[in-house]
Amino acid sequence: MVANIRSGSSPGGALYYNKEKVDKNEAEVLLWQKMLEPFNKHGRMDIDACMESFRPYLEANRRTTNTVFHVSLNPSPEDRLTDERLRDIAREYMERMGYGEQPYIVFKHKDISREHLHIVSLRVDEQGRKLPHDFEARRSMEILRDLERKYGLHPSIKGEEQADRLGLRKVNYKEGNVKQQISSVVRSCLRNYRCSSYGEFRTLLERFNVSVEERTGTVDGRSYAGMVYGALTDDGYGIGTPIKSSKIGKDVGYKALQKYYEKSKEKLRENGTLDQLRQSVKDAMSPHNTRDEFRQQLKADSIDAIFCINPVGRIYGVTFIDHKAGIVASGSVLGKEFSANAFNELYPAPKQAQQVVEQHTGQQHEQRNHVVNPLTGIVDTVLDLADTRAYEEQQYQIQRRKKRRFRR
Repeated sequence: MVANIRSGSSPGGALYYNKEKVDKNEAEVLLWQKMLEPFNKHGRMDIDACMESFRPYLEANRRTTNTVFHVSLNPSPEDRLTDERLRDIAREYMERMGYGEQPYIVFKHKDISREHLHIVSLRVDEQGRKLPHDFEARRSMEILRDLERKYGLHPSIKGEEQADRLGLRKVNYKEGNVKQQISSVVRSCLRNYRCSSYGEFRTLLERFNVSVEERTGTVDGRSYAGMVYGALTDDGYGIGTPIKSSKIGKDVGYKALQKYYEKSKEKLRENGTLDQLRQSVKDAMSPHNTRDEFRQQLKADSIDAIFCINPVGRIYGVTFIDHKAGIVASGSVLGKEFSANAFNELYPAPKQAQQVVEQHTGQQHEQRNHVVNPLTGIVDTVLDLADTRAYEEQQYQIQRRKKRRFRR
């Protein structure tokens, strides 16, 4: 069983989402706790009654921005569970997550091949205090493993477990509610991964179809710094309207991220923190592998290897994402033997790409009518390298601009 935990600023959105499913007969209300009956006299789901049950908690709220706790619990398709068993699982899960005394409502969805639960509750108590949420995703995973053993459920598929245990899944623009999807991914990444730089954080978010951009500068003598987030398609193109971090919350803004990077650096400097990741990467580095085989070998250990490759096939950067340990580290952070240059030597560009470079370099030689002597030979070689790199950089910038172009 896997869980997908989300946050939001108002319970209305989560309630309306589930009500639409109920109205279409794609879901039903299984149980509710510390709430008014969620049905009107005609037997239809009553959003106003639900909101009335939440109102005292929301009015008592002090400073919490994201007051909503919305989780989906997804048993294996092989599990056939009665409504009573699903109720037991929902109650025990909420109790152990610390929401046993909160108002909440449980829906059973049946709009896909497997039945699953959606639970809507609040993150603030009756006094308006925010409930503890430290290591929320990890606690959730541990609770689900216990429930699987207790009720004899099928364990999660390994790949799904690694993503869903963190409350993470790719942003899907077509599903709508893009702002909530993006904020959920960003906050889950900040809670569950260590990134010591903006580049590593950007690489991590892109794995979940989220773009991020730092915007700094000076206007009328005043400096500014901010973050802008957006949705990406599966092939890396921007889609929809970018969202300023201020529209999501201070915890995902520029200043908060600088503190997050520093804390991550301190954590990653601790003795032994990176040892396991280094060893896993080292074990997979074989001259008998291809780039793809190297990545696949690491993938089996829940580690993503992301190569930055320019148009002529040269690796100019590498980042590793260890989903088990929650670590994102560039090759240079791991050490010199894991740098981009090391991987270029181990996995050189395909011959076809090399021929493109050689052809380009040859054309430059012809255009300059080189004179072969020791001094000019050195100068011309330097000029050729400079031209090739300029060409590579130009092509790279073109590709970057294409990806930043937001399309519908």
